[in-house]
Amino acid sequence: MDDLISTTTEFIATHRFWAGPIVGLLAFSESLAVVGIFIPGTAILLSVGGLIGAGLLDPVATALWAFSGAVAANWVSYSLGRKIGPRAYRSWPLNRDRTMVARARLFFRRYGFAAVFLSRFLGPMRAIVPAVAGVMEMNLRRFHVANLASGVLWIAAIFAPGYVAADSLGGAREIGAAQIAAFAGGIAAITIVGTWLGARVLRGGSGQRPNRRKR
Repeated sequence: MDDLISTTTEFIATHRFWAGPIVGLLAFSESLAVVGIFIPGTAILLSVGGLIGAGLLDPVATALWAFSGAVAANWVSYSLGRKIGPRAYRSWPLNRDRTMVARARLFFRRYGFAAVFLSRFLGPMRAIVPAVAGVMEMNLRRFHVANLASGVLWIAAIFAPGYVAADSLGGAREIGAAQIAAFAGGIAAITIVGTWLGARVLRGGSGQRPNRRKR
C-alpha cells in the first residue's frame, strides 16, 4: 500500500492541474458504499494535506473538491439504499460481507443521527452506514445535516496532520520522492489504526441490544 500512496501523491504533486478532480474522486471512492473499503483513499488524502502544507496545492480549491466528493458519495449511498430497500442487503456488493453490514445496522439502530455523523471518521463504517441509513429510511433532512456537518469536519481532520507536518518543516515548495515515501509509511500506519478502531466499534456494537430511537 505504501507504493500506491507514494506514487499517487507524487503524481498529484507533479500534475497539479489534475489535483482537484483526483482528490474529489478519491474522497468519493473512499466514502462510497462498500467500494471505499478497498481503496486507501484516506491515506492518500492525508498525504495531500502535506502537499497543501508545502504550498504545492491551493487549500481552498482542494478542500472544496474533497468535500464535494465525500458528501456526494454518502448521498449516493443513502439514495441507493433508500431506493432498493432491504433487498440491498441480499445484493452485491453488500452481500459480500454480511457480518459487517449486520453490525453497521445495529450501530445505526442504536445511535441513528450520531451513527451517520461518526461513521465518517471510523474506517469500515464510512462506506456502509449511509447505505444502511437509506435502507432504514432515515429522515432525509437529518441525513443531510449529518452528512454535511461531518463532511466539513472530516476534510479538516484529513488534511490537518499532513499540513502541520509539512508546515513545520518550513513549507518547502518541492518534496522529493524519498520524503513522500517516508510520509506515506506514517500515513499508512495512521490509516490502519483508524480502520482498527472502526472495526472495534462495529464489534462492540454487535454485542449490544439496540434501542429504538427517533432517526
